[in-house]
Amino acid sequence: MSEAGSTEQPGRYQRSAGGLVGAMVILLAVIAAFVAFRAVTRSELEVRPEAVDYLASVDDAQAAGLEVVYPRTLPEGWIATAVLLAPVTEQSWGVSMLTEDDTFVGLRQDDAELEQMLASFVDEDPAEAESVEIDSALGSRWRVFTDDGGDTAYAAQTGPEDSWVLVYGSASPTQLERVVTELTIDPA
Repeated sequence: MSEAGSTEQPGRYQRSAGGLVGAMVILLAVIAAFVAFRAVTRSELEVRPEAVDYLASVDDAQAAGLEVVYPRTLPEGWIATAVLLAPVTEQSWGVSMLTEDDTFVGLRQDDAELEQMLASFVDEDPAEAESVEIDSALGSRWRVFTDDGGDTAYAAQTGPEDSWVLVYGSASPTQLERVVTELTIDPA
């Protein structure tokens, strides 16, 4: 049976601008409390890339018949973060490294022209400094380049295909020269 004659309205609540503002204030207070709680209880997040085994890549490249230039060892606290091996039409090989103080060092060996490598990895128009003598298995004469951003690069020509080796980065010249002295083409 229906109650057609009923005059009661379904339950309704009063809406007001003051109630809406009060609800927003409470919501913002809860969010602020959560953010403050996370800031106090969370330790500093340190993001460091995962180290890669560049010597295994060297071994694979050498097994494929490639002559790659690589550092025998890395200084303590340094890690290799990436390896590039792209023997398509030209040989291109490289290792990216981070020093113990998180500055970058890159090593590239490529059949490309030196100017092209410098433009890709250092600067479109780097300044060439006086060549230096560094005791290395690849030779002792290294060309030196710098850019306005503080990067330095050491370059030497190597191999029968006249490929270039470039050691570059934001690390100090001393750190870069240390990598140059560790370079070899010996079996891994």
